[in-house]
Amino acid sequence: MKNRNIAFAAAHVLLAALLAIVVFAAKQRPTVRAGGSMLVGLALIELLFLAKYFSARKKRRENSSCDIMIFVWLLLIAWELCTSVFNIAHPVLVPCPENVFDTFREQWREMLLNVAYSMELLTIGFVTGMVLAVLLGLIAGWFPRLRGFAYPIANVMAPIPAVVFSPYLVALMPSFRSASALVIILCVFWPTFLTTINRVESMDPRILDSARMLNLRSSDMIWRVLLPYVIPGILSGLKVSVTTSLLMLNFAELMGAAHGMGYYIQNSITYANYTHAVAGIVCIAIVVTVLNKLVTAFQRKAIVWR
Repeated sequence: MKNRNIAFAAAHVLLAALLAIVVFAAKQRPTVRAGGSMLVGLALIELLFLAKYFSARKKRRENSSCDIMIFVWLLLIAWELCTSVFNIAHPVLVPCPENVFDTFREQWREMLLNVAYSMELLTIGFVTGMVLAVLLGLIAGWFPRLRGFAYPIANVMAPIPAVVFSPYLVALMPSFRSASALVIILCVFWPTFLTTINRVESMDPRILDSARMLNLRSSDMIWRVLLPYVIPGILSGLKVSVTTSLLMLNFAELMGAAHGMGYYIQNSITYANYTHAVAGIVCIAIVVTVLNKLVTAFQRKAIVWR
């Protein structure tokens, strides 16, 4: 109880110190924008922290929430001191936090459009890759001859990052949009395909023997026995798959897309606008965090034993 209160107090002492530094920096350096946007951002972060803290208290995990917030406030204080107070960091390559936060106010429409474009591509590529991988993996895992043919290929292809195919796919496909979607499909397909084959192969023989006693056809075995057995294992790795797919998409967009968050960052760097580039990176971090939360909530609903 005492340690919990100390951590909670320490987090808010650091927040007060950060607010004081922001106010001080605004008066000392004319290149630092007004800190209104940053103060709004800090207020939102604090509200999320308090919501997480009081929610975690029910599970007695509030210390981890405090530790995370202490780290966040320390990071922002160090960033603020290096850029806005002591002027240690490069003034162009490392923008001050106030300017980065203010970019969200100025560029929110463009950021939102680019995020929506990336999410659309991610959804198309991820769903396509996942459905194909599970269906083909079930078939390949069920028939021994197909398994012997497909498994070595999947075992080689699965560890290869899909982004290495991006330059070739950009040249091969009719549009960058289709090339990006194919990158996501490849990113999802091979690891999921390999996992599905392994799940089918490792299935308890007693389950299969019981199903065979019902004289089920191969198609019924795949849909009514294998699929329900495989799905929980696939869903348990969904968070990693979604995050990896988004990062692969953003990396592919850096290569010449006309839309998307990767394009937003690359375009900002091209014009030496590193404030917008850092804001784009922060935006991707926010999107990844939100996706992880959504996937976690979906897993809890979809997998009963979780």
